[in-house]
Amino acid sequence: MGTGKSAVGRMVAKRLKRPFMDVDETIEKKEGRRISDIFQKEGEVHFRALEKKAIRDLAGKRGLVFATGGGAILDPGNRKLLKKIGFVIALLAKPGTIFKRVQRSRRRPLLEGKDKLLEIKRLLKIRGPYYRQADMCVETDGCTARQAARRVLQRLMESGEWNKTTG
Repeated sequence: MGTGKSAVGRMVAKRLKRPFMDVDETIEKKEGRRISDIFQKEGEVHFRALEKKAIRDLAGKRGLVFATGGGAILDPGNRKLLKKIGFVIALLAKPGTIFKRVQRSRRRPLLEGKDKLLEIKRLLKIRGPYYRQADMCVETDGCTARQAARRVLQRLMESGEWNKTTG
């Protein structure tokens, strides 16, 4: 959350001339309501089931760049599927950076009614080990989405993955 997954993903997809999909936006469109409403009415467990299905559906499409929500990686099935179908990139940021980026957002159900910074730290402690299992980790602290996209693209070129994604 707040690392730039959607904005950076869109820019990377455009540069790679690939379609982009955001899992959360896909769920909102299919459900006809916001993620925060799903959390409020049915809870996180229901949302995670919708998220898992959306990831499976998107995984069946070739040549796609997509962004998952930050908690998707907690599900072992999601992790396995994401690794199987493509190159997984984790965008990372320090808790203070994330807090600055999301502090005014009303679209963060996991932070509602809580000490946001403390909750961000708690979530990162749980999720961090899974994020670090990605094929590539890119820090987004101190940079714009455009700069982060450039970092991702540069790292793809350096790793040799560029040829696989553009070929």
